[in-house]
Amino acid sequence: MNNTQTIRLIYPQWQGANIAGILPELNTEDASKGYMLGSYLLNFLAPETKNRIITVPVSENINRTEENGIIGYKEILEQTKEALRLIEEANPDKIVTLGGECSVSVAPFSYLFKKYKDDTAMIWIDAHPDITLPEDKTYNGYHAMAAAALSGNGDREIISLLPANIEADKVLFVGLRDWERKQIKERQQEYGIKHLTAKEVSQSSTKILEWIASIGVKNIVIHFDMDVLEPSEIIPAVGVAPNGMKIDEVIRVINDIANNYNLVGLTIAEPMPRIAIKLRNMLAKLPLLN
Repeated sequence: MNNTQTIRLIYPQWQGANIAGILPELNTEDASKGYMLGSYLLNFLAPETKNRIITVPVSENINRTEENGIIGYKEILEQTKEALRLIEEANPDKIVTLGGECSVSVAPFSYLFKKYKDDTAMIWIDAHPDITLPEDKTYNGYHAMAAAALSGNGDREIISLLPANIEADKVLFVGLRDWERKQIKERQQEYGIKHLTAKEVSQSSTKILEWIASIGVKNIVIHFDMDVLEPSEIIPAVGVAPNGMKIDEVIRVINDIANNYNLVGLTIAEPMPRIAIKLRNMLAKLPLLN
């Protein structure tokens, strides 16, 4: 595509994760809002860009409440509206999103699904399938519902905001290794969403490229949740399930897709910068720095 407009979307949404207590080395607020700092750090660390940078404003109020089976529901609803407004106003052809927890893909991907219609597939690189539903009443974090929402399943009010969704047979999970409960594995089978394990893509991207060829689309969106990475190599996210993908493997997979198809959306999500949070807290307690 010639003369395409690409935007970098900084989307520091943290409300969709309910992880207080999972990270004992961090207090509740630091653990909850760590994704916010993670989003800003990703932008700081990423190469400089000539593309337009848009930041989605998010609430910093730590006092979230659950509604309709989703923690931080009101904030997520308003932030989704604002993200869509900013994206639609910019009217980009391609979007790079730096999150934030996994639900930051929902607004940009749904916009791209509308723009490119049925000629789009979604590659979800993640240790988890993110197809929890609010009515499951097992986990109320919206980040575990993101892929379901993009396929049109979940909270009706949130889904009604989205410009478009994607058919489940145009979704492929890559690096999946933790379903968390039998219900999710059964739902994936019910939806008909295929997956490839980290082992299946460790040496080659061929199976992914063959899957894309089999559904006959030109445009691809990729969601890269950093908890897919092998924790013995790096722990950039909350999840530490073993037998993940190596950094070089993820880089190769994404580049192979981009070299063969029109990559229109790329999200990098779930950064939890434990060390940076601890350093920030240390600096805040030292004299002469305020």
